[in-house]
Amino acid sequence: MEQTDVNIRKITRKYFKGDRVIWGVILALSLFSLLAVYSSTGTLAYKYQSGNTLYYFIKHFSFLLFGIAVVFFAHLVPHRYYSRLAQLLYYVSIPLLVLTLIMGTNLNEASRWLTLPGVGISFQTSDLAKLALIMYLARLLSQKQDQIKDFKEAFRPLMIPIIITCGLILPANFSTAAILFVTSLTILFFGRINIKYLLSLIGIGGIAFAFFVLIVFSLPEELQDSFRVGTWKSRIESFVNSSDEDNYQAEQAKIAIATGGITGKLPGNSTQRNFLPHPYSDFIFAIIVEEYGLLGAVVVVLLYLILLYRAGVIVKKTNSQFGAFVAIGLTFSLVFQAMINMAVAVNLFPVTGQTLPFISMGGTSILFTSTALGIILSVSRAEENTEENEEPAKE
Repeated sequence: MEQTDVNIRKITRKYFKGDRVIWGVILALSLFSLLAVYSSTGTLAYKYQSGNTLYYFIKHFSFLLFGIAVVFFAHLVPHRYYSRLAQLLYYVSIPLLVLTLIMGTNLNEASRWLTLPGVGISFQTSDLAKLALIMYLARLLSQKQDQIKDFKEAFRPLMIPIIITCGLILPANFSTAAILFVTSLTILFFGRINIKYLLSLIGIGGIAFAFFVLIVFSLPEELQDSFRVGTWKSRIESFVNSSDEDNYQAEQAKIAIATGGITGKLPGNSTQRNFLPHPYSDFIFAIIVEEYGLLGAVVVVLLYLILLYRAGVIVKKTNSQFGAFVAIGLTFSLVFQAMINMAVAVNLFPVTGQTLPFISMGGTSILFTSTALGIILSVSRAEENTEENEEPAKE
């Protein structure tokens, strides 16, 4: 038995490099994801799969296995290669965002998806753009540290891609654009950009958004629907007025949370999954609280906070400027998105449509979340290899 444990530890250390705590967080989130998705897709299964409740479980399990494989192979790639890849990904993501605006597939009343011709697979281009921009900003910041306080040489080249990317995402997906904008500001802050330049970027973003809203409201109503301004307005009004009729999703989520108590109803006993729209994606945290109670909710929140803390440890240890910026940028993006999703579920924030990273059901979300986690582990793995190579010299 002891020999088996030793062999398992050897295999783990040999093949699964990088921060072991982050690997543990990934496995824990996967377990929560499997249980919550299986429980929350029962109604969906009866509606579309003739009651075959295993269909969505197996499908999601396959996505998670694929996601963990992506994490594994991504963490094996030296992170310096991601710096070289960042520029290409960014230049590919911009035309894809434009194509999505022009001819995107409309799902759940939003044109956020682009369908690949011939194969019929749809993916959310904003997820790719978010990953690409964070990597691109990390690359530019690492290259411009010697001129980091200079407006023309450093700030302007960083500001332009942020405005372009967030501007292209904004019409179809305001919440993602806002999360990406805040993440970009965070990366620039850690990159030692002048505070007055950051404040000016916030001002430029606010003015640009105000102009966008004014222009859209001046358009005919049928064109306004294309930019989803009416959706933003109705969601904010519903949140402020707390109307049961207009805020149905949030009300059902509150019922799920209120009935969960301290220990929850136990796995598979959710009742609100039958009433909540998208209980397996946007409101999956409410189902977790209903079935696992306050204790389950605390565990999920702690998992994301541990992820953020371990990213800080990686940043502190690494000697790579690109590695530090990309690790903190990607981690902050994932954790910030998770906090927004959970804030919506407990009615602290208007409905946004953001998924819970690595827990919500969805192939695109899992793919890009897995890639981000793999890159973070790649940075950690490089530091681990450096420490191992230095050990003989210390002896």
